[in-house]
Amino acid sequence: MTQTPRDPVRPAPAKRPTRDPYGLLPSGVPIAAVVSILGLLVIGFVTLGLTQGQLPTPGGGDPGGAQASDEIPARTPTPSNIVIVPTPEPGIEVAGTLVYAKDGNIWVQTGDKATQLTAPGKDVEDSMPSFSQDGKSVFFVRSRRADGKWSIDGEVKDYRLNVPALMRVNVADGNTERLLDGLVDPPGPFKWNGFIREPVLSPDGRYVAMATDLPDPTTSDVTLKLFDLKNDRIRDLKLQQVAPLGHQDPAWRPDGGRLLYVLNDRDGAKGTPRIYAWNPDTENARPVTGPGYLHPSWSPDGRYIAATKTSAFGTDVVILSASTGAELARLTNDGQSWAPAWSPRGDQVAYLHVAGQVTDLRMAQLEGSGPTWTVKETLDLTTAAGLDGVSRPDWFVSPEDLPVATPPSSPADSPSPS
Repeated sequence: MTQTPRDPVRPAPAKRPTRDPYGLLPSGVPIAAVVSILGLLVIGFVTLGLTQGQLPTPGGGDPGGAQASDEIPARTPTPSNIVIVPTPEPGIEVAGTLVYAKDGNIWVQTGDKATQLTAPGKDVEDSMPSFSQDGKSVFFVRSRRADGKWSIDGEVKDYRLNVPALMRVNVADGNTERLLDGLVDPPGPFKWNGFIREPVLSPDGRYVAMATDLPDPTTSDVTLKLFDLKNDRIRDLKLQQVAPLGHQDPAWRPDGGRLLYVLNDRDGAKGTPRIYAWNPDTENARPVTGPGYLHPSWSPDGRYIAATKTSAFGTDVVILSASTGAELARLTNDGQSWAPAWSPRGDQVAYLHVAGQVTDLRMAQLEGSGPTWTVKETLDLTTAAGLDGVSRPDWFVSPEDLPVATPPSSPADSPSPS
């Protein structure tokens, strides 16, 4: 998408209308009109829309004042009345640790105990957590309030920003580190922010894949990019997109040989997201599915993908072939389940589920082997927890608790079904 630079040091080219920082509005449209556009981006309420909770809003001051500190207290056990974790069913072992977001904080859950990992404070929220390969760290997004200024049709207005930062927290002691800040503050009167969404660390520990319009939101939509932890630089993969909808839901294959993501598209008011796979060796991407799939999560052997399937009836969790995109199994049929996380052991899939407007974590116990699994049992992993519905859960299991690994097979780079 082509957007007009708005840094006053760099004059805008002639014959280009002044637009908002994120390129979502035509000239002269008030920022409130974003609400109608969001309706086109969000598939039900579970799609992680590009602008959800991230657009600046008019209105002035920051209630929280100065930037909040990144330091937090050490992790403490959680009272059972905050997150209720049911006792596992007899004969069912939930190995490892799950991570999710609730009430602007990051939580980890092992067995029947949930523990709050971050506590960022007033007017600061944490979301979108994912584990490092060794399980020692969690990467997440921390958003804070700030004041901003922008020009719409030559008129400078005040905006209330929700500035994201890429963060890392040590699971053992709760100490946090800010890796990348989303505030854009060039010379001159203007100040705004970019997007940082859904960070996931590569298996080799070098790159964080994320959906972002940084470093310059005036020249980019929210697309899949890599943040190099060695040199603190953002690499734009320059992948095909449908402007301004961009990408979402990055997911590394366990061996790092493929990076899945969702290319957002729409047919009128209907969202038509597709899962794509990017090959780091060839730097080419291919479609894995036709329209209607998002939130991919790899099986441990890299041969299958758990994903959210969207339909007129809602969202459900399915298993797909990683090579053809064919649907092999459906894990839910309630129209109210999404965002799967495949256990590294391979025999369980956790996912978010809503009932009575309360989001909880559920798990499908798989029976058999791929591609002919059946769901032996469905269990609640939390009860009345009120989890963050736009933050995908993630799952870590230590190597000593894993079965003998099977090397991932590379998906064939052939066209998928339309």
